[in-house]
Amino acid sequence: MAAGLSSGNKTAFAQCPDDSQGRLHTEPESPTRSPYQRDRDRIVHSAAFRRLQYKTQVFVYHEGDYYRTRLTHSIEVAQIARSISRRLGLNEDLAEGLALAHDLGHTCFGHAGEDALCKAMEDYGGFDHNEQTFRIVTLLERRYAAFDGLNLTWETLEGLVKHNGPLTGARAIESRAKTKVPNTIAAFDRRWPLALEGYASAEAQVAALSDDIAYTNHDIDDGLRAGLFQVQDLLDVPLAGPVFHEILKSHPNLEMQRVIHESVRRLIDKMVNDLLAETGRRLAELSPKTVEDIRKAPDPVVSFSEDMRRGEKELRRFLFQRMYRHYKVNRMTAKAREVVKDVFHHYMAEPTCLPDDWRERAEAMDNPATTGP
Repeated sequence: MAAGLSSGNKTAFAQCPDDSQGRLHTEPESPTRSPYQRDRDRIVHSAAFRRLQYKTQVFVYHEGDYYRTRLTHSIEVAQIARSISRRLGLNEDLAEGLALAHDLGHTCFGHAGEDALCKAMEDYGGFDHNEQTFRIVTLLERRYAAFDGLNLTWETLEGLVKHNGPLTGARAIESRAKTKVPNTIAAFDRRWPLALEGYASAEAQVAALSDDIAYTNHDIDDGLRAGLFQVQDLLDVPLAGPVFHEILKSHPNLEMQRVIHESVRRLIDKMVNDLLAETGRRLAELSPKTVEDIRKAPDPVVSFSEDMRRGEKELRRFLFQRMYRHYKVNRMTAKAREVVKDVFHHYMAEPTCLPDDWRERAEAMDNPATTGP
């Protein structure tokens, strides 16, 4: 067995539920579920999670039953994250909850919707889907009698805000270091510090890279199904090309739909195994004894190898050119941006068209006397 890998038993640097920093609003513990199981269940039962079924990443919802939505993507990410976490001896429930929650803040119409909303919100601080995810789980969900939001554990909140790494300090990625911490996260951090300058737990890092594995591969699958590019176009693309070559050579008469499925399946497996090998190497080098050693490490402990990162970058470049900027996709995203812009300006001009509960909340936010300090 590779160094740093586990046969299923929890490692010393896994996030232990008994060591959780708890919840902002104190609650009795569940007699049947760990804190992270409880977080996962609250996420699954939230209204925001159900709404993911109508949100897409590249295609528009009505274009076909086979294309992924944010909901199916989140389920795929959770499956990959659980598998990797089990192999690394990490807390599967924490990784799964983070995987299921990571896209809650996305707009409809994929990145086109977010771009349009960000532009429409320029005078109000812009829009960021990661901040919106955090806003949903800490403020906007209203299901429980004693608090707004889902009152998730500190570790789940930490993993959500650090989905792309530390937000402050020397370890923040360069693009993040040049911008301020989003207002919602900064305000919460003042109330209950989330250690924004350090890395998140290994479970959170697994969930983030499981996201990369899932969307890279399902975009290949969806792009081929949609006819935006062909298998032959992928044969010279690093990472994906050798896998498709192997299937076509070993199964020359296989129907194309099964060629695609088998190739994508093997590509996911290849990326997972690379992540496990590189992560095992990093863990052996760091030799962490606690989860705090993971947070204080100079670099992420969960990672792809350098060769895999280069291959993934080339594959993403191919997808950007041949799929995300395909004229058919551009036509629909242009329409989507206009829809989001029009809806935004309509509700700003006619707030009485909003559902009663949303209108009342918006009016309360505009009136400091009703919102408290």
